[in-house]
Amino acid sequence: MKLTVLGCWAPYPRAAGACSGYLLQDAGLNILLEAGNGSLSRLMNIIDFRSLDAVIVTHLHHDHYSDLFVLRYAIEGARRDGSRGEPLKLFLPGEPAVDYNLLAGYNKAFITKPIESLPREPHDEGFEVYSLTIGGLSFRFAPIKHPLPGYSVAAGEPGGLVFSSDTTRTRAIEYLAQNAGLFLCEASGLDSDAEAMRDIHLTAGQAGELARDAGVKRLLLTHFWPEYDPALLGRQAEQAFKKTVELAREGETYLV
Repeated sequence: MKLTVLGCWAPYPRAAGACSGYLLQDAGLNILLEAGNGSLSRLMNIIDFRSLDAVIVTHLHHDHYSDLFVLRYAIEGARRDGSRGEPLKLFLPGEPAVDYNLLAGYNKAFITKPIESLPREPHDEGFEVYSLTIGGLSFRFAPIKHPLPGYSVAAGEPGGLVFSSDTTRTRAIEYLAQNAGLFLCEASGLDSDAEAMRDIHLTAGQAGELARDAGVKRLLLTHFWPEYDPALLGRQAEQAFKKTVELAREGETYLV
C-alpha cells in the first residue's frame, strides 16, 4: 500500500500548504482519505481525479472535508462530458445531519453512505467497529472522542495502516492501532497544550505514548498547527515513543 500526503496542516494551512488529505493506493485502487482544503489540487499532481474509486472522510470539520464541495463540480463535469461514468463513492459520518444531508444531496457527483450504516461488530469494551471493503481493500472504523462524531480508520490487513483522525486517547483507538505497521497519528499540540486540548486532540507526547503502548512499528505524525515547528513536535513524540518518529511531508509517499 502507498500513502501519499496531500495536506498535513490544521485547522488552516501554511502558505502554499493544504489541510488534511491522503491518497491511498493499493490493489489497483485510488482512495482519497480526507478532503481538506487544498487537497484536491495536490491530488491532481499525482492522479486524475476521474481515477478515484472512493473518498473516506473521518469527521465533518472543514479542514477534513471542505474540498468535497469543489470535487463535486469536478465529478459532475466529468460525468457530463462523458470522461467519467459513475458517481464517486463517498463514506463519511452521518452526523451532523445537516452537513451529511447537504453532501448526500449532491447525487450527481456522489453515492453517499454513512459509516454508521456499514456492517458492525460490537466490542466487549463498549464501542463498535464498522467494516467496509472497496474492491480488494478492507477498512475498519472505530469511534473517536472529539467534539464531532467521527472515526479512526484501519486500512488493509491487521498490522497495516491506521489513521487516528482527530481524537483523544480512547480504548477504541488503542484497539485499532494495535501493532500497526504505520500509524498516521495527529499531533495537534505541544505537550504544554495538554490541558487546552483535553477531550479534543492528542499532543505530540500523547501520540508517542499511544504508539508505544499499542506496539506500533512506525509512527508518522500529521495534523500540525501551522504556527508550530513540526520538528519540535517530533522530538516530543520521540521521547515517549522511544523510537524514531517520522513527520508527514506534503507530496511524500510512504510504503506500508
